[in-house]
Amino acid sequence: MSERRVPIAPQQVDAPLTRTAIFLVVTLADTGTDAAREVVSGIEDLVKTVGFRDLGARLSCTVGVGARVWERLTSHPLPSELHAFPEVQGQVHTAVSTPGDLLFHIRSERQDLCFELERLILEQLGDAAHVEDETWGFRYFDARDLLGFVDGTANPVGPDLPEATLVGAEDSAFAGGSYVVVQKYLHDLGAWQSLSTEQQEAIIGRRKADNVELDDAASGTQQAHKSLATIVDETGEHDILRDNMPFGRPGAGEFGTYFIGYSRRLWVTEKMIERMFIGDPPGLHDRILDFSTARTGTTFFAPSATFLASLG
Repeated sequence: MSERRVPIAPQQVDAPLTRTAIFLVVTLADTGTDAAREVVSGIEDLVKTVGFRDLGARLSCTVGVGARVWERLTSHPLPSELHAFPEVQGQVHTAVSTPGDLLFHIRSERQDLCFELERLILEQLGDAAHVEDETWGFRYFDARDLLGFVDGTANPVGPDLPEATLVGAEDSAFAGGSYVVVQKYLHDLGAWQSLSTEQQEAIIGRRKADNVELDDAASGTQQAHKSLATIVDETGEHDILRDNMPFGRPGAGEFGTYFIGYSRRLWVTEKMIERMFIGDPPGLHDRILDFSTARTGTTFFAPSATFLASLG
């Protein structure tokens, strides 16, 4: 008799780009394990509780768990690549590593639904969790960042999407899950806007108006952001899914991009960040970092919905 296979339900790492999102990162108290387990195992029901008010608003929440609390929260060994975000120190810029045990990536077409879901999550966590970062993102015009360029153009689509984002047979205990890296970047818009459009395009590697790719720079010279974020080896090109969003408070002079990358292979995202901050060749860092400063850096694993529910 053949073994019965239980279907693996992925979390919504591939949820459509929405008009608004909340990126909530918390750390757990030593006594917060039980409360956190109850919240993450029941997240699907909590989303339904809030989202039934407007099903067309596409409310969703992807939950990521950090390496520090993984074993005590799940009673499972670590996924094969999961570890804390490693600080990357280049000659000029540093990708910092910051605390975070749980990530709640909340998305919807309506800001009020995102607000209500976050409120209920934090209410249920209570004293079990401390908020490390809470960032509200919004869609800016035609999916542009605050630097004025379309963001996420290289995202995989169709059958390439699960291939790039969901763990498979290589780590079968965690199939259907995804590694997640988040970084919060603050932009010096004044300095950026002092550049000509041609200078900005050379840094990004795309034309600003129509998003068409520019040719790569010659090998051994300073590369554009687009080129440094492209990872190719003997097996081909490796993609990740970016669901970045702009955020900001003009009255406080705050303008930024919240980077969130979902990947089947954590090393791919880490290699992108390394190439940006150290350079390829080393010493020639991504020039976007002269205008964008990384203020956070945290890594999580987002297990399948089936895995999360089983924790209850």
